Formats: sequence, structure tokens, C-alpha cells
Amino acid sequence: MEAQSTQHQIAQRLFLFVSSLWVGSLITVGYLVAPTLFATLTDRQVAGMVAGAIFQVEAYVSLVLCVALLVLANLLVSRGLQAYRAIRWILLAMLVCAALGSFVLMPWMENLREDALLQGMPVMYSASASLFATLHGISSSIFLVQSLLGIYLVWRLTQSRFFGTS
Repeated sequence: MEAQSTQHQIAQRLFLFVSSLWVGSLITVGYLVAPTLFATLTDRQVAGMVAGAIFQVEAYVSLVLCVALLVLANLLVSRGLQAYRAIRWILLAMLVCAALGSFVLMPWMENLREDALLQGMPVMYSASASLFATLHGISSSIFLVQSLLGIYLVWRLTQSRFFGTS
């Protein structure tokens, strides 16, 4: 029984560690790296393209880590750690956010950007500028929701009931 408890503690600490790194990367990319790109680079189109590439990588990282954490959460629940039941819902919501960004919004925005470049202009001066701005706003809102869910996830995971202490 002691070995199983130790395994659970290791799994829980790994869960918290991976979750914390992941949420930290979301916050770093979204609220430090991207604004710095736009503040530093004089060409907003280049800044947007670099930021878009970074957000795409972050979205893929989110998809992989979220699925891995869901699998681990299911394993912990099946081993009797019922506190992870609610965590699975948070992870599922974060997975939906990442999937919407990665498979719907980012490709759509990239297509608009490429179409504008083929016409010899940045997307902000093309006929699609309004649609691009709307998609960017939706994407930013979804990223904000994902970030807030991530903060809530880490907050929940640091509660004492997740480690069986008082």
C-alpha cells in the first residue's frame, strides 16, 4: 500500500510540474513574447507572422500536453484519486480552446494572410482585413480563456487535497 501511495504522489507531482510548465509557457508566449515582438519589430506584418508561428507551436504543445494530462488524470481517477475528476473538465475545455485555435482559426487566418500577400499587400490592407481582425479577436479571446483556465488548473492542483495532506 505504501508503494502505491508513493507512486500516486510521484504521478501527482509530475502532473503539477507538467501543468505548471505548460501554463507558464502559455502566459509567456501570449503576454510577454507576442507583445514584445510587436513593440520591437517595426514591420507589423513580420511581427504578426513570427507571432503566428510561435502561437502555432504553442497550440501543438498544448494539444499534446493536454491529451497526456487527460490520460494521466483518468489514470489517477481510476486509482481512486477522485479530486482529479473536475480537473479533467478543465483540461477538456483547454483542449477545445487549443483545437479551435490550431485547426480552425490559425489556418483560416494564415490563408487570409497568404491570399493578401499573393495580391502584393499585407492582410491589413486587403479586402479581408475586417475578417482577419475579427478572427484575430476571436483567437485572442479563446487564448485568454485558455490562459485563465490554465491558471485555475494550477491553482486547483496546488490545493492540499491533491496530495492527501490537510
